[in-house]
Amino acid sequence: MSEPVFGVQVSVEFAAAHHISGYDGECARPHGHNFKVVVDATTPTLSSIGIALDFKELKLILKELTNRFDHQDLNTIEPFNDINPTAETLSRYFFQELSKTLASKENTKNVSLRKVTVWENERSCSSYGYLG
Repeated sequence: MSEPVFGVQVSVEFAAAHHISGYDGECARPHGHNFKVVVDATTPTLSSIGIALDFKELKLILKELTNRFDHQDLNTIEPFNDINPTAETLSRYFFQELSKTLASKENTKNVSLRKVTVWENERSCSSYGYLG
């Protein structure tokens, strides 16, 4: 069994339009969502004041990544101008980009992403990461 770690979760929301090319159904047409991106991160240590990872800092990093998609047509923004902007591909994109950002910052190098979940609405979501 692995060592226990501290878990931190933050979320941000953004509104955007998209469509799913090649889909046989309503989602092939342009439509919008109020997307919610939830990040689960872990770290083995606490700071000198007892914080695993400052919620505010992690939320700011996530917000910086999602801002370029807010109130946009996702199908027109890289990398989603080449791949369908599904909840699955969005969760993978945010996971990969957040991983790079966290690894590049001195105070977040010991933070590991567990998963990123993208909610299209309150009933439907997809996650990418270490789900086991």
